[in-house]
Amino acid sequence: QVHLVESGGGLVQPGGSLRLSCATSGFTFDKYALSWFRQAPGKEREIISCISSRDRGIYYQDSVKGRFTISRDDAKNTVYLQMSSLSPGDTAVYYCGAGQEVEGGSYYYCGPLKYEYDDWGQGTQVTVSS
Repeated sequence: QVHLVESGGGLVQPGGSLRLSCATSGFTFDKYALSWFRQAPGKEREIISCISSRDRGIYYQDSVKGRFTISRDDAKNTVYLQMSSLSPGDTAVYYCGAGQEVEGGSYYYCGPLKYEYDDWGQGTQVTVSS
């Protein structure tokens, strides 16, 4: 069973940085897309960055491109999200996801590929405020 534990969130001032971690277990790490999502109050969960399972292509949502960096440590089965130049608009609960490639149904895109995410961790709160 997929198990995901996010950590590293907190309160940070605008312009600051945080590094989120997601420890994973219960699945073959390199067979899944590894992704970060966020959900702000009153909004739907959105995917902000991912690493494709096929070619390890890395993708970012436009709003975080150039500020956030996703990475993975295969030895530790952990995925990271380095966030910099944070603004109040980045305030949200951040979740990591392990996605299986699908043809249809309910999915998120990671690059050109579709992935289904069935399991979620508890998330980690990121609050950007002065």
